[in-house]
Amino acid sequence: MPLLWDSTVALLNQLPSVPEQYWQWQNGESPLSAHSAVLGAMCTYLAVIFGGQKLMADRKPMKLRPLFMLHNILLSTGSLWLLALMLEQVVPIIYRHGFFYSICHVDAWTPQMVTLYMVNYYFKYWELVDTCFLVVKKKSLQFLHVFHHTATAVLCYSQLNGRTSVSWFVIALNLMVHVVMYYYYFTTTMFPGYKPWYKRLLTSMQISQFVLDLGIVYFASYSYFAAEYTLNLPTMGTCTGTEGAATFGCLLLTSYLLLFIAFYQKTYKQTQARKASKAVKAQ
Repeated sequence: MPLLWDSTVALLNQLPSVPEQYWQWQNGESPLSAHSAVLGAMCTYLAVIFGGQKLMADRKPMKLRPLFMLHNILLSTGSLWLLALMLEQVVPIIYRHGFFYSICHVDAWTPQMVTLYMVNYYFKYWELVDTCFLVVKKKSLQFLHVFHHTATAVLCYSQLNGRTSVSWFVIALNLMVHVVMYYYYFTTTMFPGYKPWYKRLLTSMQISQFVLDLGIVYFASYSYFAAEYTLNLPTMGTCTGTEGAATFGCLLLTSYLLLFIAFYQKTYKQTQARKASKAVKAQ
């Protein structure tokens, strides 16, 4: 019995009635559900952060410590709650019908899962505030950070439009990482100078996430094309979702993996090299 789902719905029922397009995806009707709206949001994001850099050029960095802590702990706990709700829906599907059914069958695209996918999608716009904090703190904006934040919102939008049942797997792994990542930022802000032991592990988790994502997403895409185009290849059957959404997801997740591997090598390999160099000089 979906206790978390029922309790969440009961809580939301205490609020004023919400139109259906806010909790069931309706292309062009739900918030940020049209190409023009998404493009406008991304352009606004880029204008704000790069314009903000110009404005902050002659100003002192702003700490905003309490606000940054609140932002991170809310995203950490919100990601945990959304992950729990999603697993509560998915685990029974896997138990009754199997894993392949959960990532490929059209009936795995349930109204409850769509609602959770939408919440996750809107979380991506909330997460854009991460960059705004970097701007007012006068921290450098790395390409990986800006690209990842921008592209992930577009990715979630494309999968909602494409109705890809495999979405839950990618989202669940991402939520797991975000629970840890935003808690990491919360603790390092609360305790200045504190360096959690799992910082490097966090980057390894992100890389592992994309490896697993690609394994499942490429498998689902292969199953679709092998079944739909009668390629005489072994397949477990077709997979629901549009070809455009599947192709875009595969390409974008592949780029994430390559970029995060490059980031890992640059960050930790260079750090090890500097430490080794200092050790040699000390001798």
